[in-house]
Amino acid sequence: MATVTDWIEGARLRTLPAAAAPVIVGSAAAHYMGGFDAGRACLALVVALALQVGVNYANDYSDGIRGTDDNRQGPARLTGGGLAEPKTVLGAALGCFAVAGIAGLALVAISGTWWLIAAGAAAVVAAWFYTGGKHPYAYMGIGLSELMVFVFFGLLACVGTSWTQVQSAPWWLWVSASALGLLSVALLMANNIRDIPTDRASGKMTAAVRLGDRASRWVFAACVWVPVALIAVMGVAIGLHPLATCALGVGAAGWAAGVSLPVLTGASGRALIAVLRNTGFSTLAWALLAALALTLS
Repeated sequence: MATVTDWIEGARLRTLPAAAAPVIVGSAAAHYMGGFDAGRACLALVVALALQVGVNYANDYSDGIRGTDDNRQGPARLTGGGLAEPKTVLGAALGCFAVAGIAGLALVAISGTWWLIAAGAAAVVAAWFYTGGKHPYAYMGIGLSELMVFVFFGLLACVGTSWTQVQSAPWWLWVSASALGLLSVALLMANNIRDIPTDRASGKMTAAVRLGDRASRWVFAACVWVPVALIAVMGVAIGLHPLATCALGVGAAGWAAGVSLPVLTGASGRALIAVLRNTGFSTLAWALLAALALTLS
């Protein structure tokens, strides 16, 4: 029987900072535009975190029943490791999606942004068919997984959060959302680089498997370094003092160097678990730097 620790590990807490980051930036952007609402920001945070944990449990369930996780290098999964019954893990995933749905409905009812219901439903569908269904797109290796992560955990999460508080989405907000989307893609890429040997053996043809180890590592590096330039662009766009803008870039570059160096120097297997954690914290650090700039401008 799975312990509480097993369920916490299955929730993959190291991914949650990256889930919170777009909400932080979106809310800071709303503050900059004069429309911050703490209640709506909290509801958006519940949606983001519940959806992320739901994705993690759904991935655990779907990969587990396919046998993809039978010989993984990372921590044992609930389903694939035989720690919990598949239907229990599926129930946990659906429960998280339900929490995200309820919080999301409350948010759109309060804000009147009813079009976000369709966007939220699309996010849940994308989350399920990532590894679920007869033809999961995570197994195709055509970049669709990375695109979905970029759109839903970057663009939609950031711009959607801001839109529920102030109905405006200037171009610099899309730049910020794109940076967060790239950092989320980096998180996915780090996970898939670690799993290249076992994914290839199990027939899970991720983009990392198709690109190969070396190219995937350079893609990861690009995804963490481009946001360094984008935070400087955002600083200029909102009229931040040039010295403060440089400080933003230097801070973001420090985190980018810290997470990309191990990957570019060949870290593999369990060594990439730390990279996953640090990439999540790097995404959160980027968000906090951007939020600080927006609130002080």
